[in-house]
Amino acid sequence: MSALLETASLLADRINALEESSTLAMTKKARELAAQGHKVISLSVGEPDFKTPAHICEAAKKAIDDGFHGYSPVAGYPDLRKAIADKFKRDNNIDWKPENIVVSTGAKHSLANVIQVLVNPGDEVIIFSPYWVSYSEMVKLAEGKSVVVDGTFENDFKVTPEQFEAAITDRTKVVMFASPNNPTGSVYSEAELRAIGEVVARHENVFVLADEIYEYINFTPEGHFSIGSIPAIADRVITVNGVAKGFAMTGWRIGFIGAAKWIADGVEKLQGQVTSGTNSIAQKATVAALTGDMQPTYDMGKAYERRRDLVVKLLQDVPGFKVNVPQGAFYAFPDVSYYYGKSDGTITINDSDDFVGWLLNSVYVSTVAGSGFGAPNCIRISTAAADEALAEAIQRIKDAVATLK
Repeated sequence: MSALLETASLLADRINALEESSTLAMTKKARELAAQGHKVISLSVGEPDFKTPAHICEAAKKAIDDGFHGYSPVAGYPDLRKAIADKFKRDNNIDWKPENIVVSTGAKHSLANVIQVLVNPGDEVIIFSPYWVSYSEMVKLAEGKSVVVDGTFENDFKVTPEQFEAAITDRTKVVMFASPNNPTGSVYSEAELRAIGEVVARHENVFVLADEIYEYINFTPEGHFSIGSIPAIADRVITVNGVAKGFAMTGWRIGFIGAAKWIADGVEKLQGQVTSGTNSIAQKATVAALTGDMQPTYDMGKAYERRRDLVVKLLQDVPGFKVNVPQGAFYAFPDVSYYYGKSDGTITINDSDDFVGWLLNSVYVSTVAGSGFGAPNCIRISTAAADEALAEAIQRIKDAVATLK
């Protein structure tokens, strides 16, 4: 037996069953090629290219000077939990108190916490697809069963209430989705979310895990609507958010939930045994983010909308690509299946994994295969890059696909 097989057999089954994050895997490969001297344009990672606003950084510096160097409370500092509760009321019409808030090390951590707290082995979790790559793996770690419901390209990648209700069984425990969506940029309207909420109201044992991390990057005229603001199901909606995307604070690692107190208490109990409280300095910076000047956040949103327009226009000019118009977040998600079965004479493209690997190795543009998001006909392109880089990347893609026959 090889050393590799021997070591793999020593790992826990849950780790061997776990898929590697496709976004992080592509980012790693892009960095390796860049280190070799290639001019890689990385459009794989979902990370703002803006700096954290200055007033937030100043708050962090002040926290250091003021001596916030010790362990923080497991659920977060009281002033931050109040700021989050106030934010939910101000921006989302969700009426939670500080005791309903738990601060964690990023929204990813928040999502994983909630799934571990609510899902028993064999419980079903309905996931609206396309979905963020980690959703199904988080359910797998909790020994639950992912029930994937596909939103069609023709419906802007959104799941209908009828599709959702048809997927519910007596084992359904949670439904989870993101709006604005990663990877599609689709946004569920208030009317669509209210219709989904009516389905939830008819099934009293179903909980909603609403991922709203892209809340402030929303290009729709009506703006963001939170399903947690619907009174009939408010106590069964867990709203997850954070500061990574809207405030360009990815490395600060702050996420949070708002939920019924018994759920929040469960998350705090779990977190107390796994990570304890999150970074003290980052928490103080987040207070400034949520209570301070929002103009930098709004300015970033306008920049992302401009880039969305640029990227959609350029992608629509790539032969064979089917392109929807994202209504939020900072991604494009074109259908590239026209090229499946085609070859450049050396490599044959059979699926989205082949396509993104071929793009990276042939023209040094890093994207992510749609297979990891539950949409194997598509690829994800991050628009969180400078206009010039986006334009050059799509020109490289256009030139590359012209070689496929």
